[in-house]
Amino acid sequence: MSRERGSGATTPLSRGAEASLRRVEWMGLPAIAKERDPKGYRPKALDRRLRTERTRAEVRLLVEARRHAVRTPIVYDIDLSHHRLILEELPGPTLRAYLEDASSDPTALRAMVRSLGIALGRLHAGGIAHGDLTTSNVLFPEGPTGPAALIDLSMGSRNAGIEELGIDLHLVEEDLRALSAKGETLLKEFFAGYADGNPATHSEVRARANAIRGRMRYA
Repeated sequence: MSRERGSGATTPLSRGAEASLRRVEWMGLPAIAKERDPKGYRPKALDRRLRTERTRAEVRLLVEARRHAVRTPIVYDIDLSHHRLILEELPGPTLRAYLEDASSDPTALRAMVRSLGIALGRLHAGGIAHGDLTTSNVLFPEGPTGPAALIDLSMGSRNAGIEELGIDLHLVEEDLRALSAKGETLLKEFFAGYADGNPATHSEVRARANAIRGRMRYA
């Protein structure tokens, strides 16, 4: 059972296509409550089953990622009856915020995207695809010189195929090119980190990402 404690007040953060987020207190710690919302267009039994399965799957991904030395939010509590997770609230701006801030130090940005590459490489080396890896889902809880943390693995998958891994890489490439005038320089750092984190298959995944970009271009 979820053990949200404190004054009883919660702060809504967002409502996405699948879940709503609230800032809460858990056992005296700042946390995020993530609850999968019911979908009225689905039969009730199917809706409950899907929300339960997806909640379990997200927990497995978060835990498995940490086993591969990838920083993700700690899962404090699971309430399957309400399809709810209580997650560690990681501090700090997103990588997107750093990229969009004209005052960000270029040297720090290069280190940050390299750290992202290492994290994603480790994730992929463990057979896990993030599924929605944009710079909005990357945080640096220990500051720009610390390791990258990946959040929101709800669209991810274990035992991912090369296509899924290539999509992750493609999404990061598109984001870096779109958000920074020095996108190509940053990509070099990102790919260097990715090769460090995923030495066995980094070339294969990059080739698939290039193929995906080509398909998008001519679609």
